[in-house]
Amino acid sequence: MTLAELLPSTGCSTEPVLEEGLWPDGTRLAGADLVIGGLPATQLAARFGTPCQVLDELTVRSRARQFVRALPEAEVVFAGKSLPCPEVYRWMAQEGLSLDVSSAGELALARAATVPASRIIMHGNVKTAEDLKAALEYGVSRIVVDSFDEIAQLGALARHGQQVMIRVTPGVDAHTHAAIATGVEDQKFGFSLASGAALEAILRVVEQPSLRLAGLHCHIGSQVRHVASYEETVRRMVGLIASCGVRLEQLDLGGGFCAPYLAGESGFDLAGFAHRIRVALNYECAVHRVPVPKVLIEPGRSIVANAGVTLYRVCTVKQGVSRTFVAVDGGMSDNPRPALYGAKYAVRLVGRGGRRRPVTVVGRHCEAGDVLAEDVLLPADVHAGDLLAVPATGAYHHALASNYNQVCRPPIIAVRDGVARPIVRRETEEDLLRRYV
Repeated sequence: MTLAELLPSTGCSTEPVLEEGLWPDGTRLAGADLVIGGLPATQLAARFGTPCQVLDELTVRSRARQFVRALPEAEVVFAGKSLPCPEVYRWMAQEGLSLDVSSAGELALARAATVPASRIIMHGNVKTAEDLKAALEYGVSRIVVDSFDEIAQLGALARHGQQVMIRVTPGVDAHTHAAIATGVEDQKFGFSLASGAALEAILRVVEQPSLRLAGLHCHIGSQVRHVASYEETVRRMVGLIASCGVRLEQLDLGGGFCAPYLAGESGFDLAGFAHRIRVALNYECAVHRVPVPKVLIEPGRSIVANAGVTLYRVCTVKQGVSRTFVAVDGGMSDNPRPALYGAKYAVRLVGRGGRRRPVTVVGRHCEAGDVLAEDVLLPADVHAGDLLAVPATGAYHHALASNYNQVCRPPIIAVRDGVARPIVRRETEEDLLRRYV
């Protein structure tokens, strides 16, 4: 029996301490209020409305610096899809990171942030002709090709010397959810290493006079916790480098480094990763007698996830047959991850405490699957008007947000040293109507 199942009878009269590792750096409790970036959550909600996504700038910058310090010899590339926002892209460029984009739209944000083309990589399993033309027009440094068709299309569009990388499916199981496992065979990403398609792709790129092969790219999944999965990836990728007969200067190991979402979950062992990858790469290159390539890594979630907190207002509380439903003013339009692949979140009530009981926090949308968190502990007298805070919402929330039920998307409020400012404004009904003709 779980603690949550026991609580209705035993009760709990005190509010738990702030869960370690889930919240932005420096977040603290002031009485029952939650202080993020030097500002009370109740004040942020009153000023900017709910739902709203709060993003702590110093936490984002600190996480980026950790990667740069851990692997100073590598190129650290921010995974722009995790939080597509010009201001965040500016922070990353200021901290010395490069940027990856996967569409002309993400590239437009990078251009708005004045990220130099020399520090931008474009990849994705499908790049339309418009995507490729936008990349070529801006002069992005490297384009990661993902299919034989794309090699031919890019070869026809590119001017002489466009650097490309080849995305390889290394056949490594990252032991994560099937929906975010991208390194295993027989799925849409990359050229299969096992089938020989990756080697064939290398040969086809070399045959294109307008392209220059810079290196190989791979990505084994998201929320990866085991460094051993990356070590195995290094072994397989270096084996391919040795067998292809072409000197490859760069090896992109992708990202997918895990971030904690629930109390008790650990973050990624970055120091262990840096050491073990360095050892594995040098050893495998020595065994195969090939030069050690420059390593690229692509952190995204691990930089921004725990820098974000979403604030919701409780709208209704409803007692079901066996569950209590606490409905908020957001839901799957601002966080579809629970519905997509069962992502779990912590929730706390801001502003007061009290004896707690397990409840199910649901959204406002016309889907039975619009559930934000199940079996979370909130005060037994939770009621309409209460303020809820959900940590670890910095990654993929803004990126995946929609207008389901024509609900307007929330703002992103950057906080730093007691100052709050919108970096993405709240969407309005006027914004929605502009697209209709």
